[in-house]
Amino acid sequence: MIFSEINNLFLHLRRAKSILRRYFVTNGFDGAFTMLGLMAGFYSSNRVDIAVALSASLGTAIALFMSGLSSAYLSESAERRRELYDLEQALITDLSQSDYGEASRYLPAVVALVNGLSPLLISLLIMTPLWLSILGFNLPLSPFLLAILIAMACTFLLGIFIGSISRTFWLWAGLRTLAIAILTISIILLFGAKF
Repeated sequence: MIFSEINNLFLHLRRAKSILRRYFVTNGFDGAFTMLGLMAGFYSSNRVDIAVALSASLGTAIALFMSGLSSAYLSESAERRRELYDLEQALITDLSQSDYGEASRYLPAVVALVNGLSPLLISLLIMTPLWLSILGFNLPLSPFLLAILIAMACTFLLGIFIGSISRTFWLWAGLRTLAIAILTISIILLFGAKF
């Protein structure tokens, strides 16, 4: 009985994978570009202590996680409840104990986890040079510059992932997102140099 319920849940998850992909990419970009903006700002100011920057970046990453987790859970659970209610009204039956009803309760949590974890994990990856600098590692470049390069690599990889979803040429898809990252950095550095 339990195996059957788990199997049915996985079937619903497989059907919802396009939603999960969208949330992963959308919030992954939010994490990458937020960190890119922070690191470019820290780099252009040339006056920010690494420990302060790491603390600010970690706080931002946690805020992105909580925002992604709560917003996705609230919106998805509302949508799923609405769909379940509409289906129950059409069929004139209670579906709360059905597979569809179970999925309506579990899927919002899974979507919320993907939505929250994608910017958090990408942000933590981008912050790696700051951690290494605090731990005393001798880095070949400024920790902020290395973090910017990692953020750009993350946006490029997310672009490749988008290309694989849309079945377009992976390099073109990656270069498009990288161009957006470069434009973002250019704007930040242009305005940052004025202050």
